[in-house]
Amino acid sequence: MDFAPTARASEYQERLQAFMDERVYPAEAVYDEQMRAAGDPHHQPQVIEDLKTAAKDAGLWNLFHPHASEWTPGLTNVEYAPLAEIMGRVHFAPEVFNCNAPDTGNSEVLELFGSDEHRERWLRPLMAGEIRSAFAMTEPDVASSDATNIEMSIVRDGDEYVLDGRKWWTSGALHKLCRVLIVMGRTSPEAAPHKQQSMLVVPLDTPGVTVVRNLRVFGYEDREGHAEVRFEDARVPVSAILKGEGEGFAIAQARLGPGRIHHCMRTIGAAERALDLMCRRAQQRVTFGQPVSERANVQDWIAEARIDIEMIRLLAMKTAWLMDTVGNKHARTEIAAIKIAAPQIAQKIIDRAIQVHGGGGVSDDFPLAMMWAHQRTLRLADGPDEVHKRQLARTELRRHPVGGGA
Repeated sequence: MDFAPTARASEYQERLQAFMDERVYPAEAVYDEQMRAAGDPHHQPQVIEDLKTAAKDAGLWNLFHPHASEWTPGLTNVEYAPLAEIMGRVHFAPEVFNCNAPDTGNSEVLELFGSDEHRERWLRPLMAGEIRSAFAMTEPDVASSDATNIEMSIVRDGDEYVLDGRKWWTSGALHKLCRVLIVMGRTSPEAAPHKQQSMLVVPLDTPGVTVVRNLRVFGYEDREGHAEVRFEDARVPVSAILKGEGEGFAIAQARLGPGRIHHCMRTIGAAERALDLMCRRAQQRVTFGQPVSERANVQDWIAEARIDIEMIRLLAMKTAWLMDTVGNKHARTEIAAIKIAAPQIAQKIIDRAIQVHGGGGVSDDFPLAMMWAHQRTLRLADGPDEVHKRQLARTELRRHPVGGGA
């Protein structure tokens, strides 16, 4: 395994870091001010649009996509991993570079499984950053971590599909620029369990599609929103289907693998930022005549954070390398492992940074409370920890069949 950055990767890292230092970090206060002034948790602040224009002009655009095209430079996963980490230090930064979820996953789905019409109508404006999208898979009435449980009805009626059902945690649906949903439902109830589901491209303004409410995350209303969406006799043309009937589960697996590692790459950046904040605060604050940084337990936390970050970074890089060299399917053990490890470790580091900050740590005067909430959510998003642990355990057990030798 060779994780040494290519010349292209080094160049992108230097350019991205410079853009973050010169444009994004100074914009954090502006972002907060514009959001407060708007009084709308789903407001699209002008500073984001200005930064998007600047990032596009700087050639720091659509860096996530591993397939070279007219829209993307086609970086490998190993080349992109450090870039995602740099973006992960600021919660709105991925959108600045058009590398934000769920658009990254939806864009790959549209490119790999969409029709020419889908790519022209939806992928092109997504890659241009003109619109946003959402992914509607999770349902309130079933355990959606098992995708075969999905109950939404998708019934063909002549030249149309009719959708009926409820979704929630449809991230992105309340973004001011959201225009399209990728929706997973059941088209073939009598088929084998993994061939019953299909995915459709559904415009958000389709009659019968209603965004019912936003779901808060530990009291936070994320700007892109996490919507409950109701579908009542919502009709789309049969051309809305992706790949074909019964292919929804396969598409979901293809979509979630890269999405999971992207989350983990950004998570490492969040952990690094938390460690930076913890060190700075510990050196600035004095208790009982000494800086907090002199306390043995705080030094332990700082040392352990550095060790933990290096471990998850190496696992993320190994996973990215495997995805590049042998494919996502053969990297599924490592994808599951990093999906478990990264949010847990980042959450622990952020929690300790909060402790060092005292009362300020749980306030919105610092980014730590929001970062903690996000990392806790990632232990559920794209499959809860327990599902990934189950997969890992079953893989290990297959290596030790009953009755096998020592």
